[in-house]
Amino acid sequence: MSRTLADPARGTGAPEFLVTAGLLDAISPSSDRGGMVLGCGVHDEPLSVSVLRPQPTRLVLVGGLYLARQVALRAMATGAWVVVATGRPDAWQELTRAAGEGPDGRPAPLLQVRRLAPVELPRATEDAPLLVVHDGGAVPQELFPPRSPWQTTLYVLPYLHPQAENTAINADLVLLQSLPAAQAQLAAEMWQLPASMTNQLAALTDDGVVALGPDLWLPLRLVTTPAEQEILGSVRRGD
Repeated sequence: MSRTLADPARGTGAPEFLVTAGLLDAISPSSDRGGMVLGCGVHDEPLSVSVLRPQPTRLVLVGGLYLARQVALRAMATGAWVVVATGRPDAWQELTRAAGEGPDGRPAPLLQVRRLAPVELPRATEDAPLLVVHDGGAVPQELFPPRSPWQTTLYVLPYLHPQAENTAINADLVLLQSLPAAQAQLAAEMWQLPASMTNQLAALTDDGVVALGPDLWLPLRLVTTPAEQEILGSVRRGD
């Protein structure tokens, strides 16, 4: 049985999406509405996070590019529009290829890789939710704050920086990968974590993640399917 984190609105009936067969083969999406299987727990039970929700949502990921691309890939497989604003577009080309081509032979519009500058976003709806990935360094600018229902903005932070504290602590959900001791201590100060949790952050393996939110502390292990490994490679920490 999967477990869903922070899912405030479950409705009846699921929207229909059209994606390439290859993209669907790459992952095993959750059956929970708006949910995304991210990994497994200590008993190998699948754990899902509600990434696409009826309200504007802010996610922060502290760690490697691998996890950010995995989240984006799985969002596409649920039928979400994904807009990646980045200063390193070459690092996202694997996802462009995974999205495939439309009937006209052009890259599928499901994924857009853009430079770090304000741009008009697709309109987010329940039938076409929107994930904006802000890959702009450790102190991101607020170029695409989540303002509308079914829009989620994911801030990719390669490491914790004191000047990014407001971005981090105001997130609805934070995904933390292994942190060096000094970074773990900074995390403890930002979120007022006890020593036991601080030590866990420093001791995480490359496939370990902690999901952190209001009244939430959930360690999990990333799971990557064979098809995802063909696109992203093996699970790893770092870029």
